[in-house]
Amino acid sequence: MTRPRLAVTTASLVLLLTALTAALAALLHGESRGARFLTGYAGAWLVFALAVVVLRHVPARRVVPLIMAGAVAVTATGLVAGPRTSTDSYRYAWDGRVQAAGISPYDHAPADPALTGLRDAWLFPGAAVCAKKDPDLAPIADGRCTRINRPFVHTIYPPVAEGWFLLVDELSPTGVRHKVLQAGGALLCLAVAGLLVAVLRRRGPTWLAALWAWCPAVPVEGVNNAHVDVLAVLFSVAALVVVARRRVTGGVLLGVAVAAKLLPALLVPGALSGARRPRAALAILVPVVAAVTALYLPYVLLSDGSVLGYLGGYTQEEGYDDASAGGRYALVRLVLPDAWALPAVLLALAGLAVAVWWRGPAEEPWRGAMVTVGTAFLLLTPGYSWYALLLVALVALDGRWEWLGVAAAGAVAYLVPGATTWAYAVAAVAVGVGGWTRRRATGVPRPDAGGLRLPVGAPGA
Repeated sequence: MTRPRLAVTTASLVLLLTALTAALAALLHGESRGARFLTGYAGAWLVFALAVVVLRHVPARRVVPLIMAGAVAVTATGLVAGPRTSTDSYRYAWDGRVQAAGISPYDHAPADPALTGLRDAWLFPGAAVCAKKDPDLAPIADGRCTRINRPFVHTIYPPVAEGWFLLVDELSPTGVRHKVLQAGGALLCLAVAGLLVAVLRRRGPTWLAALWAWCPAVPVEGVNNAHVDVLAVLFSVAALVVVARRRVTGGVLLGVAVAAKLLPALLVPGALSGARRPRAALAILVPVVAAVTALYLPYVLLSDGSVLGYLGGYTQEEGYDDASAGGRYALVRLVLPDAWALPAVLLALAGLAVAVWWRGPAEEPWRGAMVTVGTAFLLLTPGYSWYALLLVALVALDGRWEWLGVAAAGAVAYLVPGATTWAYAVAAVAVGVGGWTRRRATGVPRPDAGGLRLPVGAPGA
């Protein structure tokens, strides 16, 4: 690449990253909600895509510095305002405070009068604030309210997440409120970016790390809303990278990820890729189960009630047990009766899990894991956008960029619930077209290749 062309390419990328940073900062600092927020968010995704395209033409020696500099700038935008689209972090703060008082977070709901002494005006505003009927405030009793959603149910978060909440509470100076949770989320997001860069520098191409580092979902969900999913993503990526060489260690890391946010359980088939012998499979499965059990045990011993909290109620509330009750299984319900949706999804996921375990490439377990997670999202059509943070990291590891459409569909479903079906339908079409295009461009992969993959030869990769 000539010097003038290099200068133009680098300058174009810097301008795009500046535009992405400015767009995200303005969006998060503003007051827009729902469809209006989605419009600005979609614009940020478009700039993100353009920036990644330009990055592919940057010489290899400049890729890592640009990725990490962009990661710092993009991640920092999540710190410009309080949580914009989710109130989950208020529950995190409460659970940390309860534990710091020596009480199990699984034993009492936030509205329980037994914990009145732990309340403050931030999480439990006075009657004057409650009278304003802010939609982000949940009423409790006697004209009082709280910023914590679902204040009458017990916490749903697993033990590693609860340990994170306690750690953040212990490190929080008085009066900082949500800022330490957001700062912690920012550090976790940058840690994931750094881990991806380290892995991809060995197996290439390094530019794929930008699919996580610059993705708008990362500052919005991982930093601004401070979702604990990022902690699970960090352990998930580490597990999938390690398990190919050290099964026991990888299994332990995967168990920690599951104990941070149950969703990484979907990674188990990918982690088992190629482990056809019982001994090889058990070398992964046993550490996963042992780690989850060991991490839950202290809370089991300290709690008077169930440590599963609101998990059963959550599945009912979201319609996972009854397809006719919500927006779940939206694509399946286009072709099957509601009553058949859940059995069909379970059967499909079970078949996919077996196929990934049996035919997935043992040296690249993230490939089968990405297909499993992405397909699960298309079948379940979840309505919470932050779940897709795990998928974004897997796409960065694997390279099949079209699956990012599934992550974007989750944001549409969350911000405009009535658009769930078409959002995931468009994402499914994008995945299909992307796979077909790749087959035409590179040929059909060998049977042992574990599925389709983005061609990675690119200038400066």
